[in-house]
Amino acid sequence: MMGHCSKYMYAIRWTSLLAIVPGHHVRAFTAPPTRIQRNHQQPLQDYRHGIIQGVPPFLARTDRSSSSFSLKSSSSDETTTTTTTNNIQVISKISVTANNGSLLRIRHLAESTQTEMTFALFLPSSHKTLLRSSKSNKSQTMPALFWLSGLTCDDTNFSMKAAGAFCAAEREGIALVLPDTSPRGDNVPDEETNAYDLGLGAGFYVDATEAPWSQHYQMHQYVTQELPALVLHHYGVGHVKSISGHSMGGHGALTVAFRDPESWTSVSAFAPICNPTQSPWGKKAFQAYLGSVDAGKEHDASYLLQTRGATWNDKNHPFDDILIDQGLDDEFLASGQLLPEALEEAAQKVGQKLTLRRHKGFDHSYYFISAFIDDHISFHAKRLKKAEGDKRASIAATASLSSPGSSSSNSQSETAGKPIVCNAMVARAPKEPLVLETITVDPPKAGEVRVKVIANALCHTDIYTLDGYDPEGLFP
Repeated sequence: MMGHCSKYMYAIRWTSLLAIVPGHHVRAFTAPPTRIQRNHQQPLQDYRHGIIQGVPPFLARTDRSSSSFSLKSSSSDETTTTTTTNNIQVISKISVTANNGSLLRIRHLAESTQTEMTFALFLPSSHKTLLRSSKSNKSQTMPALFWLSGLTCDDTNFSMKAAGAFCAAEREGIALVLPDTSPRGDNVPDEETNAYDLGLGAGFYVDATEAPWSQHYQMHQYVTQELPALVLHHYGVGHVKSISGHSMGGHGALTVAFRDPESWTSVSAFAPICNPTQSPWGKKAFQAYLGSVDAGKEHDASYLLQTRGATWNDKNHPFDDILIDQGLDDEFLASGQLLPEALEEAAQKVGQKLTLRRHKGFDHSYYFISAFIDDHISFHAKRLKKAEGDKRASIAATASLSSPGSSSSNSQSETAGKPIVCNAMVARAPKEPLVLETITVDPPKAGEVRVKVIANALCHTDIYTLDGYDPEGLFP
């Protein structure tokens, strides 16, 4: 009998196997099985963020005691120890909405950047209810919107300047995750002339490959992997997630979503750098971080949409709409840094719906963001709630298959002790094709079980056995 689980490929072989029958019972002997571990890449083993065998502990309800980690002092080479919970340190926590929605600033050691990283996290008051319900319902998590800020910003800019964002998120019942824009610290390199558009505060949400940036400037990995895993593990937010941002952060949001659309429910942006391989900011960043402007194409929203979006169609468009707001009095629009027309053209070519709203009188500042942030949070909340509902329905449907009184349970009781006649794809010897046959599966004898397979597909181990290469592969 063959199967697979997550990123582990394995085979369990019994002394006899009649068939693999999706939706029906099969007979198999319970002789001691052999478990074979294939040489597939192991899932991330991260004790700090709790990604063990691909299962976030918030969902697995893995409890961990308080621990500590070492922080380098900014004033000396001495190492100090800060007591934390699960290797994160909450710097501050304050209420920011009338219902006591909370804003946390959190510091942690990041493996991706090899530095301390600080981010902000808004948790609406409904998060407290989620924590209580999650004790009995492990599928309960809170949707999250990740916000990527622009050049020169850190995790505090949005919190202090995007008026109305927290009230909107409180109303919609979603969390906001606000990362920094670059790694920071005494050993983190900066642009030699302290220019604002490269180095500290200007990570461009890429994984740098060139010295001296490559050791620490791994912002794409941090934003897409490490930070989402951390907030899901520690706070139960972001099992479904969306992404938005401003300027350089708008560029980051669009490219992150286009590169991995299955991980993000929706995407929007304010005044994004839409075609960075053609803009002065992007050319400078890609040359420094990636070694060439051409290497930046994989982080260019217009290029990504035109190339990857070409494989999308009416049935599998990952995003039903993309929301972009652009001020017409934006000085960086006039200077050719933003180029929204390139993204608009790419969307038209691939049939992707793009709502690009142009606003007279608005510039590039946070006044502009404050005016329309409610629209963006509502845009994402609508889609996040649908995605969360779909996920819960899927979990409930799976659970119902094995619950008492379900059709699955009833069918098992009806066939207990009786032969089962069903269709099966059968191979009776190595290198023979699978052939559809009608077979009879006898009731299990002493020491046997009869297993119902809901769905099945050929994996590497199946093919390995069918091709005759597996010395332990036994056929009836």
